[in-house]
Amino acid sequence: MSILQKLDQLIAQLNQYQNLSIAISGGIDSMLLCYVAHAYSSAKVLAVHAASPAVPKAAFERVERFAREQNWPLKIIDANEFSDPDYLKNPANRCYFCKSNLYSRVASVSVGAIASGTNMDDLSDYRPGLKAATENKVVHPYVDAQLKKSDIYALAEHLNIKDLERLPAQPCLASRVETGLNIVAEDLSFIDHCETQVRQFLPNIADVRTRMTHSGVYVELSELPPQQILSQLSQLIKQICQSNDYLFAGVRLYQKGSAFLTEDKFYAAV
Repeated sequence: MSILQKLDQLIAQLNQYQNLSIAISGGIDSMLLCYVAHAYSSAKVLAVHAASPAVPKAAFERVERFAREQNWPLKIIDANEFSDPDYLKNPANRCYFCKSNLYSRVASVSVGAIASGTNMDDLSDYRPGLKAATENKVVHPYVDAQLKKSDIYALAEHLNIKDLERLPAQPCLASRVETGLNIVAEDLSFIDHCETQVRQFLPNIADVRTRMTHSGVYVELSELPPQQILSQLSQLIKQICQSNDYLFAGVRLYQKGSAFLTEDKFYAAV
């Protein structure tokens, strides 16, 4: 199927809704969905963004800029997840509590259907947030159009949205905190600061994650630089950790979902 046919398929799904509120995080999935819905569908679209310590500052700024440039109606909300003790305890199903708070707040400020940027690839991962989506009758237009992550990047390139087609996956900052460690706003602010500093040091690096673990702070990179540069980077991160009273544990290769611990891994870590 050509990229134009996939775009038509997505628009056909979006046209089913008279009013559509799209929960946008600042990542490529939800941002592109909002772009296509607003520019090409017949739905009356409202973009809703939950401002939170778990959202990187750059993502929040991207949401505001896109909304301004594309004339999206935008509503900024507080999803209140930091008032939820079940979320703050950071269990393995933390995303369920986060999304439950988010979708109930979106419903309280909007009319019509609520849409997420979930795509076909997400269905094969462990994503407790999908249970919250089902409970809140959230629709998934990418899934209904059978679109994968690679299709989303291809659509961004086809539509010439440069900012999005180069954007790496950017899960929320809470996903960097190892299961069982409490979610603390100050820790998330530190994670965002540390990743920003690392990206300034290595501007061409694809993926950076600052992992808050039971044994200290690890920085994960999609590719380790040569030894001399790695030593300089390690020294920089160590100084950032020390000045913020965190224990630096090292730099290692990026491992998707490494902060998520199953029960066996959790008891090995504590």
